[in-house]
Amino acid sequence: MLSRFFSNHQDDQIGLSISLMLCGLVCLSLQDGLIKIISVETTLWQLQSYRALLNIALVWLITRQLMPDMSIKPKRPAIVAMRSLFQVGALTLFFGGAPFLTLAQMAGGLYTFPLFVGLFGLLLGEPVGPRRIVAIAAGFFGTLLVLRPDAGSFSLINLMPVGAGFSYALFVITTRRLCRDETPAALVLGANVGIATIGFLGLLLVPWLPFSADARATYPFLLTTDAPWITLVVVVIVSCAFLNTIGNLCLSKAYQSADSSFLAPIDYSYLLFATGWGILLFGDYPTLTTTMGLLLIAGAGIFVAWRERILNKRKG
Repeated sequence: MLSRFFSNHQDDQIGLSISLMLCGLVCLSLQDGLIKIISVETTLWQLQSYRALLNIALVWLITRQLMPDMSIKPKRPAIVAMRSLFQVGALTLFFGGAPFLTLAQMAGGLYTFPLFVGLFGLLLGEPVGPRRIVAIAAGFFGTLLVLRPDAGSFSLINLMPVGAGFSYALFVITTRRLCRDETPAALVLGANVGIATIGFLGLLLVPWLPFSADARATYPFLLTTDAPWITLVVVVIVSCAFLNTIGNLCLSKAYQSADSSFLAPIDYSYLLFATGWGILLFGDYPTLTTTMGLLLIAGAGIFVAWRERILNKRKG
């Protein structure tokens, strides 16, 4: 039954794709909330390296059982490696601010990535009309509302989710333009190999980098590597490996079952789920300003995706 579920279909399956998209986003947003919980008990490098190892094992086992005909070997290893580095950068910046930012702030910064994709298109000379330029500007204004960069509380930590959005935009562009002929299994495994590699390099190198004792005490999640392995950390990392694997498999199947431009607006439900987990897990109720910012980011991203779909239809 499961093998039939994961088999490829030539026709679109709209209902299935929407259900899988929402399921995947619920899993990934819950994962992000759980990681924020343990961000005060572990380090980024421990989290990334061991979670990625579990992901590799889970994806390999699931792929062998459910999709035995799907290759896990990339056709162009250098391109897949570059894509993986962009994803590593996005995840490092996204989770790096977890101890200091709310889930809504993290999600708002990350979901600037469609705006960066549109901005890259403008810089590369692609036709970007005035309405999309206005939408991009509105989205970035929404980001300012979410992150609230006032002089009293603003630091570079606030910009980390936006940096994640920038890196994730490069990841998306690389996936669209250069990785269309790669299998989902090869891409997911390649990404996790990259995450595990950078994670273990961090475990080895961060203790030797010239950070002051005060800096390490202020930012232990980023600048230390020797947090004790308490039960909560182990349980959450294992849980996150399962949530990450299920979430990414659901998203991969969703994008195989319907047109990506149709699913792009649904992707913004992540902002709603992340805000909801923030309320349930941390009591972080968004302010009116934060809510307005999230709505601007989502509205701008949905508009950019909608205009891209219209233009692609005209080209076709």
